[in-house]
Amino acid sequence: MTQSSDAIVPLGAIRFNSDSQKLEYWMGSAWMQIQTFSPTLDGGARGIFFGGAPSGSSYTKMNFITISTQGDAGDFGDLATLHNQGAAAASNTRGLYAGGENPSVTNTIEFITFSSTGDSQNFGDMTDQRRRMNGMGCSNQTRALFSGGYDGSSGGTLNLIDLVTIASTGDAVDFGDTTQRTESGSCFASPTRGFIFGGRQQPANSTLGNIDFVTIATTGNASDFGDMTVTRFATQSCSNSIRGVSFAGGVSPGGKGKVIDFVTMATLGNSTNFGEIDADNSYPLGAMASPVRGVLGGGYLSPSGNTNVIQYVQIMTEGDAVDFGDLQDEKGEASGCSNGHGGLG
Repeated sequence: MTQSSDAIVPLGAIRFNSDSQKLEYWMGSAWMQIQTFSPTLDGGARGIFFGGAPSGSSYTKMNFITISTQGDAGDFGDLATLHNQGAAAASNTRGLYAGGENPSVTNTIEFITFSSTGDSQNFGDMTDQRRRMNGMGCSNQTRALFSGGYDGSSGGTLNLIDLVTIASTGDAVDFGDTTQRTESGSCFASPTRGFIFGGRQQPANSTLGNIDFVTIATTGNASDFGDMTVTRFATQSCSNSIRGVSFAGGVSPGGKGKVIDFVTMATLGNSTNFGEIDADNSYPLGAMASPVRGVLGGGYLSPSGNTNVIQYVQIMTEGDAVDFGDLQDEKGEASGCSNGHGGLG
């Protein structure tokens, strides 16, 4: 693929080269291949689905997939404590799962090691107990951020952002605040920026459509990035190092939805329509990514109940999600992470 001499291409523009199957950026005189990180582990990046809520109960089960393949999820191990509605984040070696309810609200952070299978271990505690955080964790290789949530009190929607150093263990510290109090939104990251998509506020049950961002290497309050195509909560999101993808699912004023949004993380602006998931889905279990694929698992499909379907998209193209395989159980209301996501570079 060659650049036409009379084409006007903005500096830094991104494209997917269908011949080489590589991402490229325009450096002003030529297209250059983008170098991305993808660990070699069972054939590619590994994704973890934490816990979840089937009908009338919660699971301690963790499932895993190899994102570069397609097929059903396998058993990874069990959470140390029973809880759902937590937030997940990861480095290329560790996955973290924070907060949720069991059934009372908790501030517990647990961790797993991607290269093994087995039960999670205690990491430390968040600065405050909270639930409805499913999807609201993001990270680069060094730091994990856990945003928003609901502390269980009347009007208890929070704007807290917590920070931990992934390679250590210990309690979280305060990073800053989101621009609005929010719970049941979703997050993803580039190596430099963390993003918070939508959510809702209680007790008014008002749905949000804003996109926040922070600079992960610093501390401080979030800033406005732009707006989502549709206000909604109970979404799940993931990213490679260039694009962030928000799997609609979730709930908007018009009900459950299918819309997938995306943003280019190095810019500012509103999200753009990417395509659709394969069914109206609220409270999906988790989303995760490799440099090439974004994956969504589980959720609640009205009126048929919980689902175990896993679906995926190619992040640098646009289009509808397609089938990946199945989780071991039908469930939703938790989070997922991977050791190949966009925050790692």
